[in-house]
Amino acid sequence: MPDTIYFDNAATTRVSDEVFEAMTPFLKEAYGNPSSVYRAAREAKNAVEKAREQVAAAIGAKPAEIFFTGSGTEASNWAIISAAESYRGKGNHIITSNFEHHAVLNTCKYLEKHGFEVTYLPVDKFGLISLEDLKNAIRPETILISIMYANNEIGTVQSVAEIGAVAGANDIIFHTDAVQAVGHLPVNVVKDCIDMLSLSAHKIHGPKGVGALYVRSGVKLPSFIHGGSQEKGRRAGTENVAGIVGLGVAAQLAAEKMEEEMKEVRRLRDKILDGILKTVPDSQINGHREKRLPGNVSVSFDYVEGESILLMLDMKGIAASSGSACTSGSLNPSHVLMALGMPHEKAHGSLRVSVGRYNTEEEADKLIAEIGPIVQKLRDMSPLSGR
Repeated sequence: MPDTIYFDNAATTRVSDEVFEAMTPFLKEAYGNPSSVYRAAREAKNAVEKAREQVAAAIGAKPAEIFFTGSGTEASNWAIISAAESYRGKGNHIITSNFEHHAVLNTCKYLEKHGFEVTYLPVDKFGLISLEDLKNAIRPETILISIMYANNEIGTVQSVAEIGAVAGANDIIFHTDAVQAVGHLPVNVVKDCIDMLSLSAHKIHGPKGVGALYVRSGVKLPSFIHGGSQEKGRRAGTENVAGIVGLGVAAQLAAEKMEEEMKEVRRLRDKILDGILKTVPDSQINGHREKRLPGNVSVSFDYVEGESILLMLDMKGIAASSGSACTSGSLNPSHVLMALGMPHEKAHGSLRVSVGRYNTEEEADKLIAEIGPIVQKLRDMSPLSGR
């Protein structure tokens, strides 16, 4: 995207040079099928297993507990649907929250049509669930808890280790959608008491079309895609070797650079957030100020629509978002912002800026300088403003 200032890293990220270089041989030279036995196939197989080790190390898991998928969405579908079916002999009740990503929400709605009962926990004005609400929602027939690690729209980070501890104390499987968290926060599946975790490559400067599911040893999880014996017989289909290699390298780099990189990302995030709140009247932060992803800036503006802000930012060469990329075509207000108790008009006036590895001080200054005049211009045209 020449001449574009890219502030939508929560939607997707640019593939890093290191990842691209690691992937290229498996597209052009070492393109063997990992399930075959000749040398080129063994080379591909070894590359897949190396990536499994890299992903496992990034989240504190064992390589045998990592299964590659086609996306974070597939990983969450697999975790929730297959776990529900596998543990149905114990019960049919699932607990999640009302502001999960649609990969989880719509999967739970699917299961409701097939005899499962789902409790959707509310969140407070910051986007945090209550541990008391969670404990009170547990029934003898509860078999699965799925709560996201960090929200994709407002960046709120849940108390995952405490949630996992509650699940473990009640012998309930705990799954977390950690697509936004892995590579940006120090995720450790053992310390966080996680049984299953979904992640995606393209959120951490890896390629699109590849993700992974962590499944703790001992958790019963049958196949979601049936066919061949790939992924230990639990996920059929010829492996996307180049994509898997890219995920492995991206995960390793993110883990190695996390402390230093996220410190800078957080600094730019705070500069942008403070700059917007200071220069734009009637603007509010969405989510928790401290318990949020390092790169997430989510704000709402009175009397304007987020889509109009995005169009005008685009005209200035700045790419941002009004929420999740998965729902950008919808005219309905964000279900995440509505879950916070925000009225429709405020929810429609939201802006998400997600800072990433390649953003600069100059880009942050440019955004801060442009946003105030844009919001004011839109307010001047709004019959609701009175300004």
